Amino acid sequence: MDRCVVLVDAGYLLGAAASLLAGEPSRSRITVDHAAVVQGLRERAERETGQPLLRIYWFDGAPDRVPQPEHRRLRVMPRVTVRLGALTRTDGRWAQKGVDAAMHAELSELARNRACSDVVLVTGDGDLLPGMMSAKEHGVAVHLWAVQAADGDYNQSEDLVAEADERRVLDREWITQAVQARDTGAVCPPPPAARPEIAAILSAPLPESAMPAPAAKPRPTPPPEPAKNGHGPAPAETGVAKTGVPTPKDLAGLGGGRGPAGGQPAPHPPAAATLRWSSEKGWIERGPGSESADPGLPTLAQLTSAEQRWADREEDITAVSGDPFEVGQVFARRWIDRLADPSALQTLSAEYPRVPHRIDGELLRYAARFGLLAHKDDQIDEHDRYAIRAGFWREVDSRTAGQGSSGE
Repeated sequence: MDRCVVLVDAGYLLGAAASLLAGEPSRSRITVDHAAVVQGLRERAERETGQPLLRIYWFDGAPDRVPQPEHRRLRVMPRVTVRLGALTRTDGRWAQKGVDAAMHAELSELARNRACSDVVLVTGDGDLLPGMMSAKEHGVAVHLWAVQAADGDYNQSEDLVAEADERRVLDREWITQAVQARDTGAVCPPPPAARPEIAAILSAPLPESAMPAPAAKPRPTPPPEPAKNGHGPAPAETGVAKTGVPTPKDLAGLGGGRGPAGGQPAPHPPAAATLRWSSEKGWIERGPGSESADPGLPTLAQLTSAEQRWADREEDITAVSGDPFEVGQVFARRWIDRLADPSALQTLSAEYPRVPHRIDGELLRYAARFGLLAHKDDQIDEHDRYAIRAGFWREVDSRTAGQGSSGE
């Protein structure tokens, strides 16, 4: 058929772009506008082949073949199909496995079935040479595109270059329409600006009286003499600014130390202690004389039928990009829409800023499906956790607006 297909080795395209723009092939050194990349590939392929585009195949690696947020954005774009190989770490370096084999199989299948008249290959891997030769034998014209090399030399297999019917170079001008080098002026670049909802969750830091006593850690200078009751630093220390955000473990130990008689932990935390994220052991401010307790709200799994679970999975695959804030919103929307008892929403709203433990665990497990795990320890990055919970509370707030809801 008189159509063109583009096969993109993302590891080659983005690695070579990083070398060109940032001086090293690490993709973490560049920012990529994937929509602009796809649009640029489509326009150039149709112009140079003279054929309408059938499809762009985007081949990339991912840990455990779990789609990362960029893959989720790509695969819902028109005329884009994402194929994932494995991404494994060996001797401290990431390596793709199975990507070249998948490209070879797709190229051979397209040619054998006469699905297109022209194939554009954006790759430098010589392992594709047999697939290229097979495609040519089936009457397909093969166009090989290279990313401009930083040193002006080849960054593709010479055998691949020699076998191609047409060769083109994606130069710096074309690359910079969609790819930019990250600013490396600072050793530790500041994180992206947080959304107001995240800032609200992190606002109102704990008062000094609620912070753990620092005397347990050795200091280079002698520590101040503790107060006579042995429960914390002397009053002169209470004005010292604290840095960072206390962890749930810190807050779990805010029982006032050991009781004066019997050596048991004090039964209640300081009245002003407020936990800024979920923890089943941390102290939560409930008002004078009250104790934190599980409100007994149903989980999303308990509210979801088998048919709804299937539909949810379909929506996740096709419509949810995987942005942490959006993930929290989607989860909260489903939970709220399926509530049989509307009063449960007000009960949840009263829990702000703490997501009840059972629901929070389910929320984070749901988010893990979108490739948000930091694979070194299978934990979700702390900033992403805040964004997930901020999205959750924003959706709750939108449903309880005007009723004295969570965010106020």
